[in-house]
Amino acid sequence: MSAPAPILRTLDELRSATRVWQRAGETIGVVPTMGALHDGHLSLVAAAKAACDRVVVTIFVNPKQFNNPDDLQNYPRTEEEDAHKLARFEVDALYVPNADQVYPDRFATTVSVSGLTDVMEGAYRPGHFDGMATVVTKLFLQTSASDAFFGEKDFQQLQVVRRLAADLDIPITVHGCPTIREIDGLAMSSRNLLLSDRARVTAPLLHEAMEKLAEGVAAGHPFGELQRATIDRLEKSGFTKVEYLEIRANDDLSLLDTPTRPARLFAAARLAGVRLIDNIAV
Repeated sequence: MSAPAPILRTLDELRSATRVWQRAGETIGVVPTMGALHDGHLSLVAAAKAACDRVVVTIFVNPKQFNNPDDLQNYPRTEEEDAHKLARFEVDALYVPNADQVYPDRFATTVSVSGLTDVMEGAYRPGHFDGMATVVTKLFLQTSASDAFFGEKDFQQLQVVRRLAADLDIPITVHGCPTIREIDGLAMSSRNLLLSDRARVTAPLLHEAMEKLAEGVAAGHPFGELQRATIDRLEKSGFTKVEYLEIRANDDLSLLDTPTRPARLFAAARLAGVRLIDNIAV
């Protein structure tokens, strides 16, 4: 079995490695994560390995992404297990920076992307996207990556990252990779670890209901009626709150009643205290 990747905790250690790769003209892929790695993350690592000469996986539970302190406190942390999961991919570095390497004393800068961040996750998690955009910008610059890999499960995040890279002229290609699902359809997420056994049985109903709604849209049924029926079904199944269930355009996330251009159906719902999100093409 391959040895786990070296864990680098300081920016100096990271740059010592990336300087050598850059001098050799090698491409560097980065997979930014908050740890608790699952097969969804590992599919991003596989994509990076296939596309790039060198691969850096980052693990940093970013406090600026959490508007709820309990959410931050409860977020799963499994660094040792994560390192072993990555061993078979033979990544070149696992960057697990200490907080002071990302937000040093007197840190005073925020990266904020307007428009794309006003809806859905941005509306329900104030400050989330500012925190995400700031740390992603820092990780792009710290790793000197030529390519970055993000999952389409967090499609809004993917579009925000693409926008910030373009707007700030960061020389990086942002790749979107397909959502990886459990065999019962539940989108893989680190938060799934927080589901009770009973809630885990109910959770796949979110994706199932979304697929049914998408079929109704394709058949020409009014979206408003389908939306109300789907929310009612989910709440009767045990979901305590459906925060949003919307069709939005892929490019600018504008709200649509019917998918007259490339679009996705987005959902966020709470189940037994755990917040689940998903999206599918329509």
